[in-house]
Amino acid sequence: MSRNAALFALMCLVWGLTWLPIKVGAQHVPPVFLAAARFTIAGMLMLAWAGRDLRKVPADAWPRLIVTALLLNTGNYSLLFWGAAQAPSGLAAIVNFATIPIFTIIASRMIEGHEMGARKLAAIGLGTLGLGFLFATRTLGGLEAASGNPLEIWGLAAIALGTLLYCFGAVLARPIASRMPTLALAGCQTLIGGIGLSIVSASFETVTAAHFRALVAWPTLPALGFLVVGGSLIGFTVYMRLVRDWGAFRAGLYAFISPAVAVAAGVLVLSEPFGWSEAVGSLLMFGAAAIALKR
Repeated sequence: MSRNAALFALMCLVWGLTWLPIKVGAQHVPPVFLAAARFTIAGMLMLAWAGRDLRKVPADAWPRLIVTALLLNTGNYSLLFWGAAQAPSGLAAIVNFATIPIFTIIASRMIEGHEMGARKLAAIGLGTLGLGFLFATRTLGGLEAASGNPLEIWGLAAIALGTLLYCFGAVLARPIASRMPTLALAGCQTLIGGIGLSIVSASFETVTAAHFRALVAWPTLPALGFLVVGGSLIGFTVYMRLVRDWGAFRAGLYAFISPAVAVAAGVLVLSEPFGWSEAVGSLLMFGAAAIALKR
């Protein structure tokens, strides 16, 4: 196995497993509070790592940098962490990863005016069908999911909406991405997003001194550490290397592998339900992602 192939396997494993610590951490502290801690810490570490490259951020890029940070990190992860606290971690990962290629097509069309050929329209249609299947099976069950949480369907909807915001932020960030070092860009977006998440948490969640103590205690502290080191630092670094060496298409194939890791971890560790309806909806969404990622 080549070094890049090993790194790709590591990235898929790490990003697939990040849904477990989100689920575990959200059982002890408010979910957006957990997200705020993750991205604030990760952002500071990234900027420290970037060092002098931070000076290379053009002054005229800051407005777009702030807007994209609020979309990519604040808006997306507010919804994603809250949604992941309500829904099974494996299903949350599928909704997130499988819709990124589809929503990116929509964002590119609306922002950059890219043409919508038959293949892209087929990806959007199939992905919508897959999402609709997942939601319909829960709606027909009286909004009561197999997990027993009536908010599960809203959690999945929040994850889908958060992913849409992420894709719009990613497309909007393209004009400035080539004008500054990657790590400086990511560090700024991550830290700004973390500050935004802190404001969202303070505005909508009840965070007490007990939650701060829980954040640095078992099992939340190891969960937070994995999210910061594994999900943000290692995952991001490996992904950017693979984009450089393999191209965005091959690096983006994690969208098919990481959700499988998340499903397996959720079933084995948390005993989360995953039946035929989840499998059918997932296959439809993976099919849509495959069409969207096709060269």
